[in-house]
Amino acid sequence: MSEAPHKTAPSNAGNPSALDSVKIAALAADARKGQDIVALHVHALTTIADYFLFVTATSSTQVNAIFEAIDVAMSKAGREPLHVEGRQESQWILMDYADVIIHIFMPDQRAFYGLERLWGDAPRVDLELPTPG
Repeated sequence: MSEAPHKTAPSNAGNPSALDSVKIAALAADARKGQDIVALHVHALTTIADYFLFVTATSSTQVNAIFEAIDVAMSKAGREPLHVEGRQESQWILMDYADVIIHIFMPDQRAFYGLERLWGDAPRVDLELPTPG
């Protein structure tokens, strides 16, 4: 994955909690028809983040649309990513918000890397997404 220009993170004053942030990102991904949206609470297992969010997209166009939706929603909530990778390839975009790391995958990349299996001991988070239909 290549690096995209990163934004400077604002101070934490007034920012949503990590849990609120992962839910904001999940709702944005869901609004762009992201599939198999899963969040894991990894705080007890690693120091790199409190939450991981995984989203599958069915095309590179959708990967970018989900990225944009999450970027806008998080920005409106006062959160800017510290780092973004994979923007040019649009097969797997990683958005690093320090306490929340978001992975937007094409199905093959998600299956190949198996990050959910790697972090399988982490509890799943109820994202409170609207039910379809």
